[in-house]
Amino acid sequence: MSRIIAACGNDCSACPRYVAHPYEKTEEELRHTAELWMKIGYRDHIVTNEEISCRGCKPENWCRYHVIRCCRDRNIYNCSQCESYPCDNMTECFEVTKSFEPKCRQVCTEEEYNRMKKAFFEKEQNLKELRKDG
Repeated sequence: MSRIIAACGNDCSACPRYVAHPYEKTEEELRHTAELWMKIGYRDHIVTNEEISCRGCKPENWCRYHVIRCCRDRNIYNCSQCESYPCDNMTECFEVTKSFEPKCRQVCTEEEYNRMKKAFFEKEQNLKELRKDG
């Protein structure tokens, strides 16, 4: 299956939360992801499967860095297409994302960590690759 790169560079096709066809997840997989999110520190409690699941970037989705809204306002698909890339907002986004990596390595199995790395910790690299290809 092909990769789906989000506005911020996350790889949705590798994301344990992404449930859009053909990447559906079972109730058990989503529950496991919710538990993992709490262990890593992404959440302070175990959230519902409905809350943890994601169908992709939409302007109405909560986004700490307002990346989706920014891309929509600039009429671009992701940050790699922006003339201001990398802006201060995305630089902070990359730094905060990387700050979770040590905890992720500590609490995840090797398989979980590799999935998280591909889904989230390579976002800057994903955007750089898209920028070169664009």
